[in-house]
Amino acid sequence: MEPDLHELLRSLRVWDPEVTALPPFDPATAPAAPLPLFTRWFAEAVAAGQTEPHTMSLATADAEGLADVRIVMLHGADNDGWSFATHAHSRKGGHLAARPYAALAFYWPVLGRQVRVRGPVGAAPAREGQADLHARSTGALAAALTGRQSEALGSAEELARASETAWERARRAPDAPVPSWTLYRLRPDEVEFFQGDARRRHVRLRYRRGAEGWGRELLWP
Repeated sequence: MEPDLHELLRSLRVWDPEVTALPPFDPATAPAAPLPLFTRWFAEAVAAGQTEPHTMSLATADAEGLADVRIVMLHGADNDGWSFATHAHSRKGGHLAARPYAALAFYWPVLGRQVRVRGPVGAAPAREGQADLHARSTGALAAALTGRQSEALGSAEELARASETAWERARRAPDAPVPSWTLYRLRPDEVEFFQGDARRRHVRLRYRRGAEGWGRELLWP
């Protein structure tokens, strides 16, 4: 018998106190710019045991404006922006070529926190993209060398053969170039920090970039 989706949904709890702590967040103490607060929250998510805190949702739109979203890995965040990587010929790479604007979302349920980021996206210089790739694991390089991301796949066997060849090359040549591999940086226009509250008085602090720097405002939950 197939599971009843609605029964499953009704049985679930949000922020079960056995696994989730909802720390207080006073926005009056937040720094003037979003990056230091993001770094602090990220470190606190790691310390709290959040699984894969560096994964994030990446939302893009195609040339017709149709939205798409997927989970990717954060490669860094600094004054140049929040960075992630993919093949330029991938689906998301094509979206970013047509519409170089995107949104990111982090969710750390162990603390009841979200961070949302959106802004224009640009490609880093090719040498930075290759350096970023070669600083990662052999498996990451093998996956990049396998290539053909987002293309139709004929069979699982075809993938297995291509992957095995890529793994062999990655082990043999750890600096092998992957010209299509691109490091992208999202330069935020807006960054929102969401702290959940047990009484549903959630705190939402939004940073918005202006001509004279960052402004801050609270949002209704």
